[in-house]
Amino acid sequence: YIDYSLRIEAHQRQQEHQYMSPEDEWDRDLLLDPAWEKQQRKTFTAWCNSHLRKAGTQIENIEDDFRNGLKLMLLLEVISGERLPKPDKGKMRFHKIANVNKALDFICSKGVKLVSIGAEEIVDGNTKMTLGMIWTIILRFAIQDISVEETSAKEGLLLWCQRKTAPYRNVNVQNFHISWKDGLALCALIHRHRPDLIDYSKLRKDDPIGNLNTAFEVAEKYLDIPKMLDAEDIVNTPKPDEKAIMTYVSCFYHAFAGAEQAETAANRICKVLAVNQENEKLMEEYEKLASELLEWIRKTIPWLENRMAEQQMKAMQQKLEDFRDYRRIHKPPRVQEKCQLEINFNTLQTKLRLSNRPAFMPSEGKMVSVGDAFESDLAAHQDRVEQIAAIAQELK
Repeated sequence: YIDYSLRIEAHQRQQEHQYMSPEDEWDRDLLLDPAWEKQQRKTFTAWCNSHLRKAGTQIENIEDDFRNGLKLMLLLEVISGERLPKPDKGKMRFHKIANVNKALDFICSKGVKLVSIGAEEIVDGNTKMTLGMIWTIILRFAIQDISVEETSAKEGLLLWCQRKTAPYRNVNVQNFHISWKDGLALCALIHRHRPDLIDYSKLRKDDPIGNLNTAFEVAEKYLDIPKMLDAEDIVNTPKPDEKAIMTYVSCFYHAFAGAEQAETAANRICKVLAVNQENEKLMEEYEKLASELLEWIRKTIPWLENRMAEQQMKAMQQKLEDFRDYRRIHKPPRVQEKCQLEINFNTLQTKLRLSNRPAFMPSEGKMVSVGDAFESDLAAHQDRVEQIAAIAQELK
């Protein structure tokens, strides 16, 4: 007796093991799960078109439209910003192979190892190899350079998603497949950066298709991220294709991280402008205070240097009283102003040096003028002290 049911079950298990897992590298001997292939075809096609439209073209069938290598070369030029070698214009097979090889050589020049992917297979329309090639391009140009807290590429993108969605209920991003099935993670990403686009409080975990479609529609309408996935495919697949999910999520990273970087740059510029404004204010305050102090000194010195003798006792007493007021009331705040002026000057010079700005040069040499004027004031003050002392002696 032969148990054919056991043989059939064993054959099915063997067939299952021949499929690639979504995390596998491209192996020409493994089959691509039909559900994952469907998701990848849609996602990769939409991703390619999101870039090709910048050059005024698009693809309809991913394995057919890259066969002559022309749109493949154009895609690489758009996403890299570089020029590739001039393509062959002929329509013969060897012309197509030459063009695809130029594209593959360019990819290799970016440090990418193209394992098991040959130009002939792309020209022949091999779906699996074409998808593998496009995934390699996506990985290199959309994911590899992502860097978050010393992690990069896939790990960096995952960490970014975890950081952004951490405050949201019912969201726990641990991977790029089942963590995204209910649509809440995508909605959380959008809400975190654009809370005006989605009312997260109204979303339900038991409505995954509704959540996913909400995210897809909002992203396409307001964020310029084309729809790359089907809600039904994600929900009905036990384990959605990781590469398709990563490709779509990376678009959110570039959309939002780019805005964050622009905001950071704008904040940095604002900070520089604020520092410059503060420095200019210090310069203006210095000039104003220095001018007022110099004017007071210029008016005071002639009075201090006045040697005219008084004939009346009352006038001599008044001169003595005026000098006492000068020493007790008028001069101390001016000395304090001079000290503050020097502090402001040194502070300003330090700020300018730290921000790589030229040193401050007071107009008309006010720093020297104030110093010299105070020296003159001190000399006149000393002479006045001696004069007043003589007057006081006479009064006795």
